[in-house]
Amino acid sequence: MAGDDSCKSVAIRIQQHLVIPDFLQSVSLKYVKLGYHYALKHFMYLALLPLLVAAAAEIGRVGRREHIWLLWESLHLNLINVLFCSAAFVFLATVYFMARPRRVYLLDFACYKPDDRYKCSMEVLEDFAAKSGKFNDASLEFQKKVVWRSGLGPETYVPAFVFDEPGTEPSMRQARREAEQVMFGAIDEVLDKTHVKPKDIGMLIVNCSLFNPTPSLSAMIVNHYKLRGNIKSFNLAGMGCSAGLISVDLAKDLLRVHPNSCALIVSTENITQNWYVGNDRSMLVTNCLFRIGGAAILLTNRTRDRHRAKYELVHSVRTHKGADDKSFGCVEQREDELGLRGVSLSKNLMAVAGEALKTNISTLGPLVLPISEQAIFVAHLVARRILHMKHVKPYIPDFKLAFEHFCIHAGGRGVLDEIQKNLQLGSWHMEPARMTLHRFGNTSSSSLWYELAYSEAKERIRRGDRVWQIAFGSGFKCNSVVWRATRNLDKPYRNPWLDCLHRYPVDMSAHASPSPS
Repeated sequence: MAGDDSCKSVAIRIQQHLVIPDFLQSVSLKYVKLGYHYALKHFMYLALLPLLVAAAAEIGRVGRREHIWLLWESLHLNLINVLFCSAAFVFLATVYFMARPRRVYLLDFACYKPDDRYKCSMEVLEDFAAKSGKFNDASLEFQKKVVWRSGLGPETYVPAFVFDEPGTEPSMRQARREAEQVMFGAIDEVLDKTHVKPKDIGMLIVNCSLFNPTPSLSAMIVNHYKLRGNIKSFNLAGMGCSAGLISVDLAKDLLRVHPNSCALIVSTENITQNWYVGNDRSMLVTNCLFRIGGAAILLTNRTRDRHRAKYELVHSVRTHKGADDKSFGCVEQREDELGLRGVSLSKNLMAVAGEALKTNISTLGPLVLPISEQAIFVAHLVARRILHMKHVKPYIPDFKLAFEHFCIHAGGRGVLDEIQKNLQLGSWHMEPARMTLHRFGNTSSSSLWYELAYSEAKERIRRGDRVWQIAFGSGFKCNSVVWRATRNLDKPYRNPWLDCLHRYPVDMSAHASPSPS
């Protein structure tokens, strides 16, 4: 027995000696990687440090007074050269500051939160679909499964017509009422939060993909708020869920050529007249995912507003894959065999979105990634393309080194799963998108702002933090916008998450499993 115990103790000691080096090796590799990123990030400072030390030693050896006296003699004897050089410096500095693009700031934004009477649980949706008499049994079961697996919770919002008497057809008046409630509700809140007067708004950009009445939605806003007569007004239609970031890019271009201006962006989608009532499965998915929502965003280029702005616009990158027929037709508004209109989603949507994302980040990467990540990416590219080393896997840059926060369009659970896998993001980074999908559903172009509102409500945004907003849209488009926080953001006093924040994050594992029925 004593011999057995001694053998066991020896085995345990050997096992410990084998495990500890592996642990130390993983820790050392971790710190080697961190040291590598730090060294390249601060390479300029590390390279200049020896030169500064040498210069300081030389000044101490020769003597400070002698250098100052020689400098004064040089300036005294060359007064004309000094004046010429000073004038040239002032001229060049003036040209530089006048020619550089004006900085664009985000003063604040507001997300519309509908009344509680429009909340749509699974039971409400099933009851409406069954009583409408528009769907066969297979379509009813299909919609039920899609909603269960989609990641949507029981408190998303639907239009008022869902609660009307069965058989009531949505009208243009009801669609306008939905648009007014969403747009005016968000605008009222953002004007109240920023104390900006309607007459101070010089640019108005409204994006709504499927509902485009006459007069336009932008004209409705101009009429309601009595905006000034020379306002630059734009109404973007048919551009899908990425139209919100297209609006930001358009506002950026306008603000960089019109000084001392404010731009109001309104991002929304209208559900009332775009609810599909047929049995084509490719068009039924939109009924299960899209919900009421909207956001109003105030941008400015006024320097005096910088101290109270929340973010500064850093980059905007747009990618359009419409030249490819497969990409162009993967999201399409059309009529089914019975002439019923809806939005069809192709089966290759995920593949198209992946290609668009790859193209977009290949443009965005060099603008935001640290030089350390770019060096590794180039090394892998050379190994695969030039040296033909097939065993070397494609390198995916670590975008967590470039951004602290990610706002990814909450198009559906499948979309979020693919992006998380491709970008190698953690659950904390994906939390705003997944919780927005659960609480508000897919609100199209405004979903990114509900996600940013979630991060603000959680008090995660600190000064200098970088936020990456990325969205996909029909056509097919993939657009990115990068913001930098100008100050620490405390919990806002008005936010769509405040009444339910204590319940989030929620466990999404139940929505990943098949329906129990």
